[in-house]
Amino acid sequence: MFSSLIDAVTGGLPPFTAGTIFSQTRVDGWLAAMLLLAAGCYFYGVHRLKARGDKWPVSRTIMFVGAGLGSIALVTLTGIGAYDTTLVSVHMVQHMVLGMVAPIFLALGAPVTLALRTLPKKPRALLLSAVHSRVARVLAFPLVAYAIFVANPFVLYFSDLYRLTLEHPWLHEFMHAHFIATGCLFFWPLVGLDPLPGRWPYPARALLMILSVPFHTVLGLTIMQQKELLGGDYYPSLGLTWANPASDQVTAGGILWAGGELVSVTMLAVLVVQWIRASEREAARVDRQLDREEAEAERQSAAAAGAPAADMTSLTPHQAPEYDQRAATS
Repeated sequence: MFSSLIDAVTGGLPPFTAGTIFSQTRVDGWLAAMLLLAAGCYFYGVHRLKARGDKWPVSRTIMFVGAGLGSIALVTLTGIGAYDTTLVSVHMVQHMVLGMVAPIFLALGAPVTLALRTLPKKPRALLLSAVHSRVARVLAFPLVAYAIFVANPFVLYFSDLYRLTLEHPWLHEFMHAHFIATGCLFFWPLVGLDPLPGRWPYPARALLMILSVPFHTVLGLTIMQQKELLGGDYYPSLGLTWANPASDQVTAGGILWAGGELVSVTMLAVLVVQWIRASEREAARVDRQLDREEAEAERQSAAAAGAPAADMTSLTPHQAPEYDQRAATS
């Protein structure tokens, strides 16, 4: 039975190169169908908005469909997916993309907001109740999501569970979905644009993101330095003459270490940009409020003095000081 498993895994695969990423592409299976369904639903939602005259940022569509779903397809349907049970280094690239890269772009695509703006009344109410349910509040709470995000790889790689995912295709596919789900739980409350309950302020989000950086370093270095192979004798039993399981595991640990830090720093930059933009929007809102209060005070003062009040409601905040100066010199 194990020999048949080896034949199914290797299948006469040539040495892994950049070219095999394209030559070993296979667009089949339930994951490809789910990706097409998700992209179709998103495009349909955007179409419905435009049909009724509403706008939807093109950047969000690019983030969700192109970068989010596209990155999932890249590491599961191409040669990367074909070698993910053959080389642990390739699996680690897949892990990084599914668990960290894709969830960030999916969150920036704001699919929940799009659904709330396009779904009929009853489905929209169901979605709102799910988003605000007690289960969602607990799972999306940043500390809970952080604990799940950090603990999962240690449980997977340092137990017999990892070998089971290599030997059982259905469990391997479940692991893919699990990576995506846990990544979304962690990143959605941090950088997502959708309305979520109990979202932390930006300083707390940035701190939590910084705290996730050492986790990748520790996990990556541990994998690089340990003598025991991940999956036990699984990789040596494949008998690949063009691969060295020990050196490939060192490469895998380095990918996890460097890749995790790169993604964390990049996401921290995204978070800072969002923080700045939110501060600018809040400052503009406060300025508009102050302009309205000053205009109202001037109208009341003019009414008390018996003089006609100047109409400043149509002036922008930048025009208002010029109006005051002209009025003072006339």
